[in-house]
Amino acid sequence: MSGVDQHQSVDWKTHGVKVIPGDQLDPNTAQTPGMDRAAAINFARVGAQKIWAGTVKIHPNAKTGAHHHGALESVIYVVKGRARMRWGEHLEYVAEAGPGDFIFVPPYVPHQEINASTDETLECVLVRSDNEAVVVNLDIEPVERPEEVRWVDPIHRHP
Repeated sequence: MSGVDQHQSVDWKTHGVKVIPGDQLDPNTAQTPGMDRAAAINFARVGAQKIWAGTVKIHPNAKTGAHHHGALESVIYVVKGRARMRWGEHLEYVAEAGPGDFIFVPPYVPHQEINASTDETLECVLVRSDNEAVVVNLDIEPVERPEEVRWVDPIHRHP
């Protein structure tokens, strides 16, 4: 048995699969005007040690400053709305994603997240490769200036 000692008894009822209903996500996290964040999978809720997953709702026109997440990998799945991503040494590259699209952000990539809509909330599922909140803010002049309302989640804390 890979990963489990055959001589050790495991209580799979307690330490097995966990289903977190979508209407029971944990909103008891710091909230910021312009977005609503809720954790589904993390250490506190299910004992996850290598990933974080949850939902992020970003209000219209929200933009982050330039940053990267160190060695972490991020996956963003767009449920509703339009996400615009800028990346590169000068945020010179741009791509947009809509409902059903996945966005992959590799380690150390300078980037900026933007809600491309001025009137529709952007709803996403976010998965990170570690529970550790790593963010390195960069001194890059953003092509699209950050607005007062920022994209905030466990990695992008309110300044």
